Amino acid sequence: MPSSRRPGYPPATGSSKRGGAGAPRSGSDVISATKSAPGPGTGPAPEPAPGKVLAFPEPKARRRRRIVLGTIAVVAVLIAGVIAAAVYSPWLAVRTVTVQGTRMLSQDQIQAALAPLQGKPLPQVSDRDVTALLQPLVQVKSVTSQARPPSTLQVTIVERVPVALLKQGEAFQLVDPDGVPLGTAPDAAAVKLPVIDGGGGALPQDLFHAITGVLGALPPDILARLSDASAKSVDAVELKLVDGQTIVWGNAGEKDLKARVLAALLKAPADPKNPVKVYDVSVPRHPVTR
Repeated sequence: MPSSRRPGYPPATGSSKRGGAGAPRSGSDVISATKSAPGPGTGPAPEPAPGKVLAFPEPKARRRRRIVLGTIAVVAVLIAGVIAAAVYSPWLAVRTVTVQGTRMLSQDQIQAALAPLQGKPLPQVSDRDVTALLQPLVQVKSVTSQARPPSTLQVTIVERVPVALLKQGEAFQLVDPDGVPLGTAPDAAAVKLPVIDGGGGALPQDLFHAITGVLGALPPDILARLSDASAKSVDAVELKLVDGQTIVWGNAGEKDLKARVLAALLKAPADPKNPVKVYDVSVPRHPVTR
């Protein structure tokens, strides 16, 4: 009997008709089967665990920095404590004051002026404190101090140097190059310094400072050989030696050079037949004697 199969189509099988085990399943069938039927030997699916924060180890660099900063803080506190103890400790209180550099002032005058420092801790004593206490003593030009633990303060004083005797009536007053009065002398012969005589009236301030400025540039051995100093103007300062010679100085310019030239001229051998009466150093590079 001729077959009813259409040409070009494969023969139908029984599995396709019955839906047997070999038949392919659709996608919906597979998904539904997965959801409804757990696998053999398994229970219900576990619920997800709550979230946890994982602790990571501290980086070495950060840990090292934290240790270093902590150490620095501890050391700073210790140093601050030591400094505070030193600043306020009675163990470092001033009990002895030693003084150096005084010639015009006596030790008793200095000790009396610095008495308020007794019992004060050495770290709290400064040059400013010492200078303020010595300020009433006009002979003091500058001061430095140094602590000598545990209880000694050493004070070094630079005194003003007198360069002339300023004649005021019958009195003679010691003055330094700045014109600061440092004391009095009973007469001109008591001190080997030149006399500045203002005449009947007060010497003008500009002339006075011109003279004292010149005298301040001279070494002590030449000052001791001068009898008096005068000036007709700031450009005409003259000095007199005790031997009678005149020193023409001129103005206050090039004081150091003039002082060196004058010292050399005074050391030159004297000529008995032609003694020098005038030393002219007003032009120090071309000095003249006559």
